[in-house]
Amino acid sequence: MLYGLVYETLGVRLFGYISFRVAAAAFTAFALALALGPVAIRWLKAHRVREDVSKTDAPELADMAASAGKNETPTMGGSFLIASMMISVLLWARLDVIHVVLGILLVCGIGAVGFVDDFKKLTIPGCKGLSAGSKMVGLTLVTAFVLGSLAWYAKISGRGTVLDLFPPFFKDAVVPLSQWGVAGVVLFLAFEWFVVVGAANAVNITDGMDGLATGCMIISGLALLIFCYITGRPDWTSYLNLPHVSGGSEMAVMGGALCGACMGFLWFNAYPAQVFMGDSGSLPLGAAMAWMALVSKQELVLPLIAIVFVADLATSFIQRFWYKRSGGRRVFTLAPIHHGLERYGGVFRRQAQGWHEVQVVVRFWILAGCGAIASLALLKVR
Repeated sequence: MLYGLVYETLGVRLFGYISFRVAAAAFTAFALALALGPVAIRWLKAHRVREDVSKTDAPELADMAASAGKNETPTMGGSFLIASMMISVLLWARLDVIHVVLGILLVCGIGAVGFVDDFKKLTIPGCKGLSAGSKMVGLTLVTAFVLGSLAWYAKISGRGTVLDLFPPFFKDAVVPLSQWGVAGVVLFLAFEWFVVVGAANAVNITDGMDGLATGCMIISGLALLIFCYITGRPDWTSYLNLPHVSGGSEMAVMGGALCGACMGFLWFNAYPAQVFMGDSGSLPLGAAMAWMALVSKQELVLPLIAIVFVADLATSFIQRFWYKRSGGRRVFTLAPIHHGLERYGGVFRRQAQGWHEVQVVVRFWILAGCGAIASLALLKVR
């Protein structure tokens, strides 16, 4: 509406440019998060919506959190983070683009699962939230619906490349799932389910220190924003030998909103945190990150773009797997590894002194930046 009004009265096409709307979405989400943050934090404190730090499998983590006073910090701040992001997307993104609509459904659906998990933990005494099985069912139902809708869109529109995979490093390399019939669609759904659910859980696990997940998400979101913008430009994709996705650039607007909302949340989540995001924020953020990678056809590069999230998820999985199989032995000092560095100063061996929380967070931000820069360098490696 603004575009039509401004163009008709002043002849200005400003609101029609994606680059402007990306910036506008980022500033809008940032402003909304700053405005909603204090209100939400006061409400959460008044209703004593706090994380029970004793609800963990590792006693060391509970001791660290209690000694740092984190049991007094309200949680579920992800509710105003995601609200800021979604309002900005609805204002600035084109809702006639299927990728944007499905992205909104995915983020809101995964956010609802996280909200229910948080709500149960905080309102039912002794409850650890949704069981692992129930949470996985919720994540799977939402993800399957969105991915199934995308696969159906690819069929009826004749845009089979939406289902294909494009490995990095190799020129003209493609895994043509769209040409494999039903088997290809099943493989697409299974692989992309793994990407979305894995990313959601990775961000959830990384959200254990003040500003860690939020800062890393800003960095990864910026890289994915660039990938989405380029993927939607036929001239740039032709030059860089990348797959062109019609409407893909519009997802850059969602990326701008994601980064802006995270910057606004980081204002309150930086050390010492005034609020935690909880599952209602971490799960949908991970899903949004995965969806941007899917749309820009960078799923196979996502482990590099989200290197910190992947490292935390991998170490947690390895630690849990080996602990159960070996009768209580550990591979790492503590998992996820950011807690091992904080507590013991090492990943495999205990040092004389651990790292301060701020040191861990900033150094992991640096690692996230290195991963994002390396992923962007792959644009020309082909």
